[in-house]
Amino acid sequence: MHVTTVGLDADDTLWHNETIFRLTQERFRALMADVAGPEALDARLAAIERRNLTLYGYGVKGFTLSLIETAMELTGGEPPGRIVADILAAGREMLSHPVEPLPGVRQALAELSGTHRLVLITKGDLLHQEQKLAASGLGDLFAAVEIVSEKDAATYERVFARHGTGAAEAAMCGNAMRSDILPALQAGAFAAHIPYPLTWAHEMAETPASHPRFAELAAIAELPGWVRSLG
Repeated sequence: MHVTTVGLDADDTLWHNETIFRLTQERFRALMADVAGPEALDARLAAIERRNLTLYGYGVKGFTLSLIETAMELTGGEPPGRIVADILAAGREMLSHPVEPLPGVRQALAELSGTHRLVLITKGDLLHQEQKLAASGLGDLFAAVEIVSEKDAATYERVFARHGTGAAEAAMCGNAMRSDILPALQAGAFAAHIPYPLTWAHEMAETPASHPRFAELAAIAELPGWVRSLG
Protein backbone atom coordinates (compact mmCIF):
# COMPACT_ATOMS: atom_id res chain seq x y z
CA MET A 1 0.00 0.00 0.00
CA HIS A 2 1.44 3.36 -1.05
CA VAL A 3 0.97 6.10 1.55
CA THR A 4 0.48 9.52 -0.03
CA THR A 5 -0.66 11.60 2.94
CA VAL A 6 0.55 11.97 6.53
CA GLY A 7 -1.68 13.58 9.14
CA LEU A 8 -0.13 15.06 12.25
CA ASP A 9 -1.62 16.12 15.54
CA ALA A 10 -0.38 19.46 16.92
CA ASP A 11 -0.55 19.73 20.73
CA ASP A 12 1.97 17.47 22.51
CA THR A 13 3.02 16.01 19.15
CA LEU A 14 4.64 19.07 17.59
CA TRP A 15 4.88 21.32 20.67
CA HIS A 16 4.18 21.32 24.42
CA ASN A 17 0.56 21.68 25.55
CA GLU A 18 -0.48 19.42 28.44
CA THR A 19 2.47 20.63 30.53
CA ILE A 20 1.04 24.17 30.38
CA PHE A 21 -2.41 22.93 31.44
CA ARG A 22 -0.91 21.00 34.37
CA LEU A 23 1.03 24.06 35.59
CA THR A 24 -2.14 26.14 35.46
CA GLN A 25 -4.03 23.45 37.37
CA GLU A 26 -1.37 23.53 40.07
CA ARG A 27 -1.83 27.29 40.26
CA PHE A 28 -5.58 26.75 40.60
CA ARG A 29 -5.02 24.33 43.50
CA ALA A 30 -3.02 26.99 45.30
CA LEU A 31 -5.73 29.60 44.71
CA MET A 32 -8.40 27.26 46.08
CA ALA A 33 -6.38 25.75 48.93
CA ASP A 34 -8.64 27.27 51.59
CA VAL A 35 -11.76 25.92 49.84
CA ALA A 36 -10.97 22.32 48.83
CA GLY A 37 -8.17 19.81 48.91
CA PRO A 38 -6.31 18.96 45.70
CA GLU A 39 -7.98 15.57 45.13
CA ALA A 40 -11.50 16.90 45.56
CA LEU A 41 -10.68 19.93 43.46
CA ASP A 42 -9.21 17.86 40.63
CA ALA A 43 -12.18 15.49 40.63
CA ARG A 44 -14.69 18.33 40.45
CA LEU A 45 -12.74 20.09 37.70
CA ALA A 46 -12.48 16.88 35.65
CA ALA A 47 -16.23 16.30 35.90
CA ILE A 48 -17.00 19.88 34.89
CA GLU A 49 -14.55 19.72 31.96
CA ARG A 50 -16.20 16.56 30.63
CA ARG A 51 -19.62 18.13 31.01
CA ASN A 52 -18.53 21.28 29.18
CA LEU A 53 -16.78 19.68 26.21
CA THR A 54 -19.96 19.63 24.13
CA LEU A 55 -20.53 23.31 24.94
CA TYR A 56 -17.06 24.87 24.84
CA GLY A 57 -15.05 22.33 22.89
CA TYR A 58 -11.33 21.81 23.50
CA GLY A 59 -8.71 24.41 24.33
CA VAL A 60 -7.61 27.08 26.77
CA LYS A 61 -10.78 29.17 26.69
CA GLY A 62 -13.03 26.24 27.59
CA PHE A 63 -10.57 25.17 30.28
CA THR A 64 -10.58 28.67 31.77
CA LEU A 65 -14.38 28.73 31.89
CA SER A 66 -14.35 25.32 33.57
CA LEU A 67 -11.92 26.62 36.20
CA ILE A 68 -14.25 29.52 36.96
CA GLU A 69 -17.27 27.19 37.10
CA THR A 70 -15.41 24.86 39.47
CA ALA A 71 -14.56 27.78 41.74
CA MET A 72 -18.21 28.87 41.72
CA GLU A 73 -19.54 25.42 42.59
CA LEU A 74 -17.09 24.96 45.45
CA THR A 75 -17.80 28.38 46.96
CA GLY A 76 -21.57 28.25 46.72
CA GLY A 77 -21.66 30.54 43.72
CA GLU A 78 -19.67 33.31 45.37
CA PRO A 79 -15.95 32.95 44.62
CA PRO A 80 -13.80 35.89 45.78
CA GLY A 81 -13.12 38.38 43.01
CA ARG A 82 -9.38 37.86 43.36
CA ILE A 83 -9.77 34.15 42.50
CA VAL A 84 -11.76 34.89 39.35
CA ALA A 85 -9.24 37.58 38.36
CA ASP A 86 -6.33 35.18 38.91
CA ILE A 87 -8.03 32.45 36.84
CA LEU A 88 -8.58 34.89 33.97
CA ALA A 89 -4.96 36.02 34.20
CA ALA A 90 -3.79 32.41 34.09
CA GLY A 91 -5.92 31.81 30.98
CA ARG A 92 -4.41 34.82 29.24
CA GLU A 93 -0.92 33.59 30.10
CA MET A 94 -1.73 30.18 28.59
CA LEU A 95 -2.94 31.82 25.37
CA SER A 96 0.27 33.84 25.06
CA HIS A 97 2.68 31.07 26.09
CA PRO A 98 5.67 30.76 23.72
CA VAL A 99 5.48 27.95 21.15
CA GLU A 100 8.62 25.95 20.45
CA PRO A 101 8.67 22.74 18.38
CA LEU A 102 9.58 19.59 20.29
CA PRO A 103 12.98 17.98 19.57
CA GLY A 104 13.23 16.40 16.13
CA VAL A 105 9.93 17.80 14.86
CA ARG A 106 11.26 20.24 12.28
CA GLN A 107 13.70 17.72 10.82
CA ALA A 108 11.08 14.95 10.60
CA LEU A 109 8.49 17.20 8.93
CA ALA A 110 11.02 18.64 6.50
CA GLU A 111 12.03 15.12 5.44
CA LEU A 112 8.43 13.94 5.06
CA SER A 113 7.23 17.04 3.23
CA GLY A 114 9.56 16.26 0.35
CA THR A 115 7.80 12.98 -0.41
CA HIS A 116 4.33 13.14 1.16
CA ARG A 117 1.43 15.52 1.57
CA LEU A 118 1.40 16.68 5.21
CA VAL A 119 -1.91 17.66 6.84
CA LEU A 120 -2.15 19.18 10.31
CA ILE A 121 -5.25 17.81 12.07
CA THR A 122 -5.90 19.37 15.45
CA LYS A 123 -8.69 20.12 17.92
CA GLY A 124 -9.12 23.29 19.90
CA ASP A 125 -9.93 26.95 19.55
CA LEU A 126 -9.57 28.08 15.93
CA LEU A 127 -7.79 31.38 16.61
CA HIS A 128 -5.42 29.95 19.22
CA GLN A 129 -4.44 26.95 17.10
CA GLU A 130 -3.79 29.22 14.12
CA GLN A 131 -1.65 31.46 16.32
CA LYS A 132 0.35 28.51 17.65
CA LEU A 133 1.00 27.16 14.18
CA ALA A 134 2.21 30.57 13.01
CA ALA A 135 4.43 30.96 16.08
CA SER A 136 5.92 27.48 15.58
CA GLY A 137 7.36 28.35 12.18
CA LEU A 138 6.18 24.99 10.82
CA GLY A 139 3.27 26.21 8.72
CA ASP A 140 5.07 26.14 5.38
CA LEU A 141 5.68 22.39 5.72
CA PHE A 142 1.96 21.56 5.62
CA ALA A 143 -0.12 21.21 2.48
CA ALA A 144 -3.31 21.71 4.51
CA VAL A 145 -4.52 22.53 8.01
CA GLU A 146 -7.74 21.18 9.56
CA ILE A 147 -8.84 22.55 12.95
CA VAL A 148 -11.78 20.39 13.95
CA SER A 149 -14.23 20.24 16.86
CA GLU A 150 -13.78 16.47 17.31
CA LYS A 151 -11.55 13.74 15.94
CA ASP A 152 -13.57 10.67 15.02
CA ALA A 153 -13.50 8.20 12.16
CA ALA A 154 -15.77 10.38 10.03
CA THR A 155 -13.38 13.32 10.50
CA TYR A 156 -10.40 11.33 9.28
CA GLU A 157 -12.33 9.90 6.35
CA ARG A 158 -13.37 13.40 5.31
CA VAL A 159 -9.96 15.04 5.81
CA PHE A 160 -7.96 12.34 4.02
CA ALA A 161 -10.43 12.30 1.13
CA ARG A 162 -10.28 16.09 0.84
CA HIS A 163 -6.52 16.49 1.08
CA GLY A 164 -5.22 13.13 -0.10
CA THR A 165 -6.17 9.89 -1.81
CA GLY A 166 -8.33 8.53 0.98
CA ALA A 167 -7.76 7.10 4.44
CA ALA A 168 -6.48 3.77 3.12
CA GLU A 169 -3.44 5.59 1.69
CA ALA A 170 -2.90 7.84 4.71
CA ALA A 171 -1.06 7.65 8.03
CA MET A 172 -1.90 9.59 11.20
CA CYS A 173 0.64 10.47 13.88
CA GLY A 174 -0.11 11.77 17.37
CA ASN A 175 0.20 11.37 21.11
CA ALA A 176 -3.47 10.84 22.04
CA MET A 177 -4.69 7.27 21.75
CA ARG A 178 -8.35 8.25 21.92
CA SER A 179 -8.23 11.08 19.35
CA ASP A 180 -5.24 10.48 17.10
CA ILE A 181 -4.93 6.70 16.88
CA LEU A 182 -8.14 4.72 17.39
CA PRO A 183 -10.46 6.75 15.10
CA ALA A 184 -7.78 6.96 12.39
CA LEU A 185 -7.47 3.16 12.43
CA GLN A 186 -11.25 2.87 12.36
CA ALA A 187 -11.28 5.08 9.26
CA GLY A 188 -8.86 2.69 7.55
CA ALA A 189 -5.64 4.68 7.90
CA PHE A 190 -2.29 3.70 9.37
CA ALA A 191 -1.56 5.26 12.79
CA ALA A 192 1.64 5.88 14.75
CA HIS A 193 1.50 6.69 18.45
CA ILE A 194 4.26 8.92 19.81
CA PRO A 195 3.85 9.18 23.60
CA TYR A 196 4.18 12.49 25.43
CA PRO A 197 5.25 12.42 29.11
CA LEU A 198 1.84 13.73 30.23
CA THR A 199 -1.56 12.71 28.87
CA TRP A 200 -4.93 14.24 29.69
CA ALA A 201 -7.13 11.56 31.25
CA HIS A 202 -9.85 12.23 28.66
CA GLU A 203 -7.45 11.15 25.89
CA MET A 204 -6.39 7.83 27.38
CA ALA A 205 -7.49 4.54 25.82
CA GLU A 206 -6.25 0.99 25.43
CA THR A 207 -3.39 0.51 22.99
CA PRO A 208 -4.40 -1.47 19.85
CA ALA A 209 -1.09 -3.35 19.92
CA SER A 210 -2.22 -6.17 17.60
CA HIS A 211 -3.71 -3.94 14.90
CA PRO A 212 -1.79 -4.48 11.63
CA ARG A 213 -1.82 -0.76 10.80
CA PHE A 214 -0.66 0.46 14.22
CA ALA A 215 2.87 1.36 15.35
CA GLU A 216 4.37 2.65 18.58
CA LEU A 217 7.27 5.05 17.98
CA ALA A 218 9.67 6.31 20.62
CA ALA A 219 10.09 9.75 19.03
CA ILE A 220 8.95 11.70 16.00
CA ALA A 221 12.43 11.24 14.51
CA GLU A 222 11.34 7.65 13.77
CA LEU A 223 8.29 8.78 11.77
CA PRO A 224 9.91 9.22 8.31
CA GLY A 225 11.46 5.76 8.45
CA TRP A 226 8.18 4.17 9.53
CA VAL A 227 6.25 5.90 6.74
CA ARG A 228 8.82 4.69 4.20
CA SER A 229 8.43 1.15 5.52
CA LEU A 230 4.75 1.25 4.57
CA GLY A 231 5.73 1.14 0.92
